[in-house]
Amino acid sequence: MPSVSPLVSCRAIHKTYYQGEVQTPALRGVNLDIQDGELLMLAGPSGCGKTSLISIIGGMLDADSGDCTILGNDIKTMSAQQRAHFRRQHIGFVFQSFNLLPALTAVENVSVPLLLQGVPRQAAEAQARIVLESLGLASRADHSPGRMSGGQQQRVAIARALVHEPQMIICDEPTSSLDHDAGQNVMEILRTLAKTAGRALLVVSHDPRIFCFADRIAHMDDGRVISIETSPS
Repeated sequence: MPSVSPLVSCRAIHKTYYQGEVQTPALRGVNLDIQDGELLMLAGPSGCGKTSLISIIGGMLDADSGDCTILGNDIKTMSAQQRAHFRRQHIGFVFQSFNLLPALTAVENVSVPLLLQGVPRQAAEAQARIVLESLGLASRADHSPGRMSGGQQQRVAIARALVHEPQMIICDEPTSSLDHDAGQNVMEILRTLAKTAGRALLVVSHDPRIFCFADRIAHMDDGRVISIETSPS
């Protein structure tokens, strides 16, 4: 998938964690590009470095060395405030643990990214309802997470990542709590979003049933990207 300038470009990324005198290398010189309009899937065993890599791409973790440019910006040169603003404006996250606020309803949870951008509450909640409806959750919009199944909470988390129309969407196991049909529906939505000009998706998954939705699959092991293949679709 040719592109003059990738939306994400990582070169020679290293990251090591330290606990006392114990050193645990997590990333050992990762090179990876994500192109405009691409859904790239990241696969590999637990502990291979996937979480560290997406955390660096998402601006939540600093690499020890190497360069990672996101949407033409080198996040490591930004202040903490600039980095937080950049994430709010341009990146959507779907966390494996959902990270929903239990005291808020679904529509209130989904509205949060827009409220952080200064969108008035009424407009933010109206847009949140539209996104929730697209994910089959219109009837659950006013329910708290505690009144929802795990799969429904997963879709609320996805809606929250999509509501502010970010250019870069990072998903950590987005179908882990969904049955087959719901998972396929969510991946269809994510694939459609990835085809929007100026946008890309990075999806971490262990589920081979959804590999067909990817444009490319990057396989990681032992802190490295060991191969990149075109989707089997």
